[in-house]
Amino acid sequence: MTLRKTTVRETDDLGFAVGDHVVYPTHGVGKITGLESQEIAGTKLRLFVIQFDKDRMTLRVPMMKAKTSGLRRLCTKKEMQNALATLKARARIRRTMWSRRAQEYEAKINSGDPKAIAEVVRDLHRNAGQPDQSFSERQMYQAALDRLVREFAAVEKITEEVAVQRLEAMLKAA
Repeated sequence: MTLRKTTVRETDDLGFAVGDHVVYPTHGVGKITGLESQEIAGTKLRLFVIQFDKDRMTLRVPMMKAKTSGLRRLCTKKEMQNALATLKARARIRRTMWSRRAQEYEAKINSGDPKAIAEVVRDLHRNAGQPDQSFSERQMYQAALDRLVREFAAVEKITEEVAVQRLEAMLKAA
């Protein structure tokens, strides 16, 4: 296996460059820290090296699979505002079994779509005076909130703590 690491501002065909923040659907917001060439099983591959600091994880995504894997740029401020408008809408909790709803929520979170993630946050949010959540509901809510917070913070160029405060204020106001 040969390895070539690129640290200069080299771009690929998709327009991603070292230093760009990107969203990988199943892991959330990460930063491209390098472009590598590796030879695996006799095939030369060009890879994005994406660092997810919060999870202390590094992911290598083949450039030719980047589009099909769902790797995308951060959403625009307008797209984020549309997603945040979802938080202000009325929660739509269906009276189906939790296991079915959990699967749907998990699919929305892993889609990487900020609007779908905001729907999960809105639907699972509990204000004071509302019944408590089960352990799995709290976990799902926290996972969705973390994903939304990371992208919101990156788009707005604010800290995650400030992003959490703003999102929670929006949820309480709804």
